[in-house]
Parts: sequence; structure tokens; C-alpha cells
Amino acid sequence: MDPLLFITGASSGIGQALARHAYDQGWRLALVARRHDEILRWAEAQQLDPARYRIYRADVAEINSIVAAGQACVIEQGLPDVVVANAGISVGMDTAERPDLDVLARTLAINNVGLAATFHPFVAAMRARGSGRLVGIASVAAIRGLPGHGAYCASKAGVVSYCESLRGELRGSGVRVVTLAPGYVDTPLTRKNRYRMPFLMTPEAFARQAWPLIVRGVSYRVIPWPMGVVAKLLRLLPDALFDRLLSGRPRKHRAAD
Repeated sequence: MDPLLFITGASSGIGQALARHAYDQGWRLALVARRHDEILRWAEAQQLDPARYRIYRADVAEINSIVAAGQACVIEQGLPDVVVANAGISVGMDTAERPDLDVLARTLAINNVGLAATFHPFVAAMRARGSGRLVGIASVAAIRGLPGHGAYCASKAGVVSYCESLRGELRGSGVRVVTLAPGYVDTPLTRKNRYRMPFLMTPEAFARQAWPLIVRGVSYRVIPWPMGVVAKLLRLLPDALFDRLLSGRPRKHRAAD
């Protein structure tokens, strides 16, 4: 039987590009998102073979919802070979504004708790089987905190640390934990950004670079690599210089905007 990819956030952007790339490589798909009809329209437009994919409606922010989707996948399609926790949101915030605390809570619920809940239904079974890939989609925004991006930066730093912890827990089991940190990718999340986005790439270009890393079980990688170099340089900057460099930089749109 062809290998199986379980992926959240499959209704647009990176999720769709990874799903299409895997499909073209002969994989079966378990596509997860809140917008069931939108994924169905996309799958039909792409002329995907209905025998090679299933769609699961789930809200990653609701633990029981995404866990149930994973359990249904195992029953209907079998245990996945690769699970990609891709669903995420990116909204600006201002800690001085009370509504933005709710933005922070929802961002962490989706980007962090939702990621762990996505992996949960598969960890024990993959360990028992002795193989599998659990892939967390982080961001270069995890490297340093950016003004106005507190919720997103904190959540993506959390993805990196969580996946690193899980990787240690599963060491020697045959299950690989992969952390991918995209730079700027042209998706609905980034198109409203009010600042320059160096090394901007298409979702398809990201998928072509990411998929071999997923299959190999690479532990951590920034894509594209030039953004990884920039991120490391930013990490090395003294705080005072880093703060001065970002002074006056346009901020991400808040929910109230």
C-alpha cells in the first residue's frame, strides 16, 4: 500500500503545496482543515484520485476535534507514515490592548497545543511500529522576538522547543521528529504584511525543498538556507544593536486592524 501523509492546514498555502507534492510522489493523503468544502473543491480541481485521499474536518484549536480526526484517519486509512502539523495563525498583538491577550491565547492554542494534539493519536502507534515522521512547522520568527509579533514569535519558538523535546523522547524508537522553519512564503498569512520580505518563495518551492528533508527525517532546517544565515546573524547581534535595527519597523496587522 502507498505511504500515507496526514497534514493539517491543508486548505491553503504550505499545506496544500506539501499535499500536492506528496501526492505526485505517490503518497496517499489525509487532508485536515476546518474548511472541508474548500479542500474538496481544491482536490477536485487538481483531479486527485478519490481513492487516494480523505478529508477530515477539524478545528486544531479544539483538542478533542483534532484528536478525533487523527483517530478517524487510523481507522479509515491506517497509521500514517508522515504527520505534518502545519496549521497555524499569525496575527499581530499589542500587550497594552486587552483583546490582544485573547489573540495570544488563540495563537498558542492553535500553533502549540494544536500541534501536540495533532501528533498525539499517532505517537504510541508509531513507536510500536518503529517508524514514522512527525513534522512541526515552525518559522524563522522563532529565532528572535519581533516588535508587534509577540504572539507569533513566542508560539513558533515554542514549536522549536517542543519538537526538540519530543525528538529526545522518541530517540531510538525509529520515529523521527522534524522541525522545519520557513522564511517568508507567499501565503494568505504573509500577503498583508507591511514590511519587506527577503527571499520570499512560493509554497511550491518550499514544498520541493522540504519534502526530501521530511522523508530523510532531518531534525531541523531553515528554508530557504539564505534565510537561515540571516537568522543566525540576527541571533548573534547584541540586544542593543538588534533593538535599534528594528526600531520603526512596520508591525504585523492586529486583529482589530
